[in-house]
Amino acid sequence: MQCYGLAFLTNFNMEDFKQYRRTQIAEMRPVTEWDIKAYQVDKEIHSMRDTEFKVSISDADRQNGSPKIGDMIARNPKNHNDQWLVAKQYFEDNFEPMQ
Repeated sequence: MQCYGLAFLTNFNMEDFKQYRRTQIAEMRPVTEWDIKAYQVDKEIHSMRDTEFKVSISDADRQNGSPKIGDMIARNPKNHNDQWLVAKQYFEDNFEPMQ
């Protein structure tokens, strides 16, 4: 790896990426109007219920207009404070409800 100021360049090829299947159940909830309003005010989705948490939102999702209705919020089942946004199209392409 070479370092040029703050930019890090790595030598990887597209062939370095491999496909992996998920082996666990995902815990998710829909984005709500309240989430969107909180984001508009604070630029974050967060909660003060049991514990404070902030939902991670990627720059790519922000640039595509998220958070928005249809997006989902996923959480780590072992650490409920670890939450991130899942864009609507990615969710629809990759997840289905359990029966």
